[in-house]
Amino acid sequence: MSEANIKRVKSSEIEFKDRLVSIQRVTKVTKGGRTFSFSAIVVVGNENGVVGYGLGKAKEVAAAIAKGVDDAKKNLVKVPILKGTVPHEQHGKYSGAYVLIKPATHGTGVIAGGAMRAVLESVGVKDVLAKSKGSSNPHSVVKATFDALTKMRDAFTVAQVRGVELDTVFNG
Repeated sequence: MSEANIKRVKSSEIEFKDRLVSIQRVTKVTKGGRTFSFSAIVVVGNENGVVGYGLGKAKEVAAAIAKGVDDAKKNLVKVPILKGTVPHEQHGKYSGAYVLIKPATHGTGVIAGGAMRAVLESVGVKDVLAKSKGSSNPHSVVKATFDALTKMRDAFTVAQVRGVELDTVFNG
C-alpha cells in the first residue's frame, strides 16, 4: 500500500455515522479473580466517499465504542465512488484476510459479509459485489477492505498521474 495514493481527510467539518463492526469481551485472570474489559472495532463514514476505522478498549462497552469512534476519526481516507459503486475491481490483503471488491450495476445492492458490509456502507457505496477470502477475523477483514479501497483510483486521477487527457485513459 503506497502512502502517496492515500488521501487523508480532516474530521472537523464533516458529519459522520458510526457503525459497530465487532465487540469482544476479553478477560485478564489475576490472583484476585477475573478482570473483564471490552475491545470494539468501529467504522465511521459520511456515506459520501470518506471513511475511517478505529479500535477502542475500555472497562465498559460504551466507553470502548466512544474510544473507537475517536480513533476512527483520526484515520480517515477519501475513496472514489462512481455512480454509486466502486470505479474498478480491486483486491486487498491484510495478514491472513484477502478481499475482492467488484463494481456492480445499479440496483444490485451491497453484496458483502459482516465486517466488509459495514465499511462499504459507511463509505457510501450502494451497489457492489464483495468476497472475503481467508481469515474471517473482523480486525483483519476491515484492514484488508481499507487496503482495497485505498488502492482505488478514478479515471481523472489516472489521467493526472499519467499526464494524458481523460479520453486517452478510456481509448488507450
